[in-house]
Order: sequence, then C-alpha cells, then structure tokens
Amino acid sequence: MGIRRPARETRQRLEHKTLDERFLGIVRTGLGCSAFEAEAVLEVVREVYGPYLGMTPAEMLPGKISLMAVDADEPPGKSVAQCQLRAIVVTVHQGSTDDRLMQEQGVAAWRRSRLADVCQEALSQGALLTREDLAYRVFFVGTRTISRDLAALRSEQPNTPVPLRSTVQDIGPVLTHRVEIVRQALAGKTVTEICRAAHHAPTSVANYLSTFIRCAQLSLQGVHATQIAFLLRRGRSLVEQYIELAASAEKDPNQADHLNALLEVGWLEKKRRSRRSRP
Repeated sequence: MGIRRPARETRQRLEHKTLDERFLGIVRTGLGCSAFEAEAVLEVVREVYGPYLGMTPAEMLPGKISLMAVDADEPPGKSVAQCQLRAIVVTVHQGSTDDRLMQEQGVAAWRRSRLADVCQEALSQGALLTREDLAYRVFFVGTRTISRDLAALRSEQPNTPVPLRSTVQDIGPVLTHRVEIVRQALAGKTVTEICRAAHHAPTSVANYLSTFIRCAQLSLQGVHATQIAFLLRRGRSLVEQYIELAASAEKDPNQADHLNALLEVGWLEKKRRSRRSRP
C-alpha cells in the first residue's frame, strides 16, 4: 500500500471537474469509446468547432461564476472521475450589500454569509459542492479556511446544515442535514416551513422525506439496516439514524401522529405505483 499524497489527490479530483472531462465521460459512456478514442474525438471537436464557438465563456450577470460540480444523484464511495458532472452558475457577490458587509465585518464574515447560499444554489441546479470546490473554484482560499468557516456556521446555526456533498451523501463525521429536515417534519412543520428554515428546494425536502418513509416502512417489515442501505443506495449510518428517528417518534404522542401520517402517505404512494405497474 503506497503513501497517500493528499495534495496530489486533491489536484486530481479538481482536474476531473472540467468541461473536457464531462465531454469525455459522455463519449465513453454513450458511445462505448476507449479513453484514447474519446480524447481523439475531443481534439476533432476542438479543431472543427473551436473557431466558431469562440474561446470565451457565455456572458453572465456580474457577481456570478460558472463551474463544474458532481451531480447530486451520484452515490457516496464513487470517485469523481466516474461521476456525472453538471455545469452550474452560482452567485458569489451580491453587490453593495456584500461590499458593506466586507467593509464593516471583514472578508471572513462575508464569505461565511455566502457559503450556505452558494451550496444551496448549486443543489437547486442538481449538483453538490465540496470543500475543495468552495476553496479553489469559488472563494480562492485554502481548504482549512473553508473548514473553519463551516465550523463557525455549525456553531452559529446548528439546525441549518450547509448542503455539501459530504453532508448530503452522508460522507464524513458531520451530521447529515437530511436527519434534521426529517426531525423537523416529525415535529409537525410543513414543507414550506422546512424549506424556509433549511434554505432547501421543495423537491429536495420531498425526496429526503420519501427516503425516510421507505426506510421506516422496510424497518417495520423486519428488513435489516444493511439491506435497507443496499436497496435504497444510501449510507448505512444515514439509514440507522432514520430508523432511530422513527423509533423515538413512536414513543412521543405528537411525533407518532406525524410519523403515522407520513407512513400513510408512503403506503398510498406504494399502492399507486403497484397499480400502475399492473398490465
């Protein structure tokens, strides 16, 4: 087993998040080309269409930047080189409001005020950012600086996790924000209230609740957490936390009512799907 080189690994992951890599991935997957053939196709495209397409990016509004990020549907444990990428546009600078904040409280305060919104903006476009993306593609600082900013945000707003790939896909030790969203639903909050508090799109909240419902249903049927994680393509720790949430909700009269309502919706949706699948 060789010696790990974190700096080189970071550089390699960033190299895979480019338009060229997205094109090569589509060609390899869609046409079944080898890596050499895909490179050859890319060179031909550059030679033929380059003069007509131009070398400058499309015009965007001031304060926005375009970058490549990993698709939000890509599961954990998959290398960036094998992941589907999305081209997204995020708002880094909001004009005079941000200028005033930087002058009065400093650059660090401005950066922390933008972190959650930038990550949510990426998620709403179907992509997830990482600490490396925020450090080297958005704010142009070191990863340690971003880690300090995230730690400060977690201490200031513990109930509003930042939607990074590590938290959304249950990678790393930080409590995934999915658990907090489900906890708010079990407390009786509506989807609109959850979206406002967590800075999430309704579709994302509905997806998290759907996964929780499926975990709870399978657990009630006696399916083990490891099997549930395999069936739903989710991390085992996330599944175990969902099962614990469901178990604790059953002991609380108020949460039990909301849990039963969610499970009832899940059973009805399951019946609808089974009816549609019948010939």
